[in-house]
Amino acid sequence: MLDNKTVEGLYALRLPAMAAGLAEQADQAAYQGLSFEERLGLLVDKELAEREDRRVGRYLKAAKLRSGAVVEDIDFRRQRGLDRASVLGLATASWVKAHHSVAIVGPTGVGKTFVACALANAAIRRGHSALYLRGPRMLDDLAIARADGRFARMLATWARTDVLVIDDYLLRPLSADQAADTLEVIEDRAGLRSTVFTSQLPIAMWHAAIGEPTLADALMDRTLQNLHRIELQGESMRSAGPGPAGASRRARSASTTAGNVPARAEGHADREEATAG
Repeated sequence: MLDNKTVEGLYALRLPAMAAGLAEQADQAAYQGLSFEERLGLLVDKELAEREDRRVGRYLKAAKLRSGAVVEDIDFRRQRGLDRASVLGLATASWVKAHHSVAIVGPTGVGKTFVACALANAAIRRGHSALYLRGPRMLDDLAIARADGRFARMLATWARTDVLVIDDYLLRPLSADQAADTLEVIEDRAGLRSTVFTSQLPIAMWHAAIGEPTLADALMDRTLQNLHRIELQGESMRSAGPGPAGASRRARSASTTAGNVPARAEGHADREEATAG
């Protein structure tokens, strides 16, 4: 018979999953044939799994990712320069452990933001923290923080984040002050943390967009260090949305790569179209 004091003790020790599991074992005869060590192992596994689920939930909420993108939902059927092996390799998050960075470049609507958020999601599920920022808004936030005295604190917070996603990087040419602020962000991360950049500009044009030559040299030197590149191309995925025209484009795309993608990708392709960036 289950001792309620034992259950209460587990709750007092902040082990709610073990408490629930113990009650479940007491109610189901199937567990009675297991040894003490086996039953205890199941309880520990249940507690660890629930704690990991809660951690992932907290990290995802804190990351503020623009979409709930996951690597499994990336559409590899489209001819846009997205290599399946490279993306799946990045999904292991080994680049985060090595403090490398990723640049995803290409025209608007080809899925840069979706891929970036999917990689950040994969990193979170492997124990890393992440944060999503839009490049233009990041620059505004830095300027405001510098004016009201929060600049150093904001930089310190971002510097502790394992994966910083900067979406729409260099959407506009930078002023000297913006370039200097961006350098502060990247300087704190180079070789210590990982950054994911998405940009409509080819990497070869980043130096010119940064502007001030000395700052541009410093930024590019740190940005290009251990950088994994994903260069996308093709028409906007948004233009291939619902409707006759979109259906026609999807049919043409599917016909060129028929038979090369698991059924799961077909069932989730539209999700990426809805958040293509």
